[in-house]
Amino acid sequence: MSSELKDLKQLLHTAAYHQVEINRYLDPKNPAILEFDSELGYLHSNHCMQDGMDRAITEGSYHPRGKNRRMINYADKPCRINTYGDSYTQCAQVSDGETWQEILAANFREPIRNFGVGGYGVYQAYRRAMRMEATKDFSAENIILNVWDDDYMRNIDAARWVRVAWKCRELPRGKKDGYPVHGFPWMHLRFDVDKGEWVERPGMCKKVADLNALVGKDNFYNAFKDDAVAQLYCLREGGEAPVEQCEQLAEAFGIKVNLRSAKTRQKDAIKLHIAYGIRSTMWVVKQMRTWCKANKRNLMLMLSYDVPTVQTYVKKGTRFDAEFVDFLNKEKFAYIDTLPTICEDAKLYKPGVEKFCEKLYVERAGAQVFGHYNPYGNMVFAMTIRKPLIEWLNPRPPAYSR
Repeated sequence: MSSELKDLKQLLHTAAYHQVEINRYLDPKNPAILEFDSELGYLHSNHCMQDGMDRAITEGSYHPRGKNRRMINYADKPCRINTYGDSYTQCAQVSDGETWQEILAANFREPIRNFGVGGYGVYQAYRRAMRMEATKDFSAENIILNVWDDDYMRNIDAARWVRVAWKCRELPRGKKDGYPVHGFPWMHLRFDVDKGEWVERPGMCKKVADLNALVGKDNFYNAFKDDAVAQLYCLREGGEAPVEQCEQLAEAFGIKVNLRSAKTRQKDAIKLHIAYGIRSTMWVVKQMRTWCKANKRNLMLMLSYDVPTVQTYVKKGTRFDAEFVDFLNKEKFAYIDTLPTICEDAKLYKPGVEKFCEKLYVERAGAQVFGHYNPYGNMVFAMTIRKPLIEWLNPRPPAYSR
């Protein structure tokens, strides 16, 4: 990994798009695996990538209209279950039949749609749900929203690429066959401290050609230098950045921070960033539950996790999202918390939690920022949520009807 972050300018210069990257993305002769979308940033297209377990080539196929992942088990039957979320819903790094949706569909004897999109936050998944649930052909009475580790913070990203580019800064950029650019600008949430309310903001690119305006260090820097979340991320990575907007936000949230001291800045920025993401997610799920009730839909939230969170919970019993779990209980949301269940399995695994995670997750590969569940991991996840979903669905799945 390269040197530590100096300041906001370095962060944004690192993230700046290279012309060859945008040209590659726009090349009609070699269609990209991500289809540009001005509201959602992008949607998935068909792809084959060498990113699976043991360097397997995985295949992802998507419906030409719904852009949902190909349904295999009981695909000819009416579908009453739609799933939304990020790559842990999409099931990146495994092929179509190896997703947790298909495992459950085979077990339930009924189809389950997969609208997951890699990189989405909870807010972007919500916007996708609102789009698809308004259609006749792709709506369903039961909606599952999967919330993963980093999804909270993605809600408030104007463009997730600002963070991704820094995380992946050691990978080759600016080359014809270099690391593929993604994380395009999208609709996102921000808290208006003057009005004391959440605001939905549009993405900055109305058409795909607008991505060219973000090519070059100066253009990218000017586009994001005043962005409060970019500043906050810079602070949490240890760099220098303006703190005034972040201080106003912390005051509005009632969170005590000291972002002006080099000793406390990074730790307090992490605390504020997580709180910002979690509280934005509270707003999203409230909006979604209100819509579901008004439109006679059933909403189930699911909480899923990356390797570090699993290991921390096993070793220390702590979790970064405790505030959100408390909120779900207080507000009486229907939800499945997979962390305690999966961690109980990990505690029983004699070689230890690190080896346990190696059994479940694929290492990062290709364009993946995080490693995802391998086929075995998706099976474990499916079996973790199986019983709660059976009890939630009404009527119960055909395999468990009484």
